[in-house]
Amino acid sequence: MPRTIDSRHRLGIAPNLLKRNFQAMMPDTVWLTDISCIPTGEGWLYLSAVEDMAAMEIVGWSMSERLQVSLAVDAMRMALQNRRHPTGLMCHSDRDVQYAGGNYRRLLRAYKARRSMSGKGNCLDNAPMESFFGSLKTELVHRTRFRSRREAKATLFEYIAIFYNQQRHHSSIGNPTPEQARLDMSDAEAA
Repeated sequence: MPRTIDSRHRLGIAPNLLKRNFQAMMPDTVWLTDISCIPTGEGWLYLSAVEDMAAMEIVGWSMSERLQVSLAVDAMRMALQNRRHPTGLMCHSDRDVQYAGGNYRRLLRAYKARRSMSGKGNCLDNAPMESFFGSLKTELVHRTRFRSRREAKATLFEYIAIFYNQQRHHSSIGNPTPEQARLDMSDAEAA
């Protein structure tokens, strides 16, 4: 399996603002992001995902046959464009070059989002995001042989957008689906 982390760079490292506080009371206050790789008959497919920590909902994602900086930028751009303009948003990632680069930093700065990064070599600092990828691989990837990247992209889209966000219940948030948790939290905030 290829490495998805390249933290040996001289780009700006953000402090760990999250500090393993995996409790968010409202959607769009803390987002977690990471990259994983999916095997296909044509080679690896890289998936970058952005998860809203309060609702455990995947709010943005991007896929590519190459591990490149634009993968993380595209996933975050999708999340920012698909959600109401979040104020006070914290975006937590590992120290990978994709999250330390100028394009990613400029995107977050344009939305006035704060960057947060895990400690060096510490995947537990981003445990909910690692848990999402673990579920994805256990429930889908390890059970499926993707003949092509195109097939994998279509199947991953369906898993994230339909199954994971709208149908899969999460005990860590009281057992609703991520979409229902977000709607319930938004209704409570409006009341």
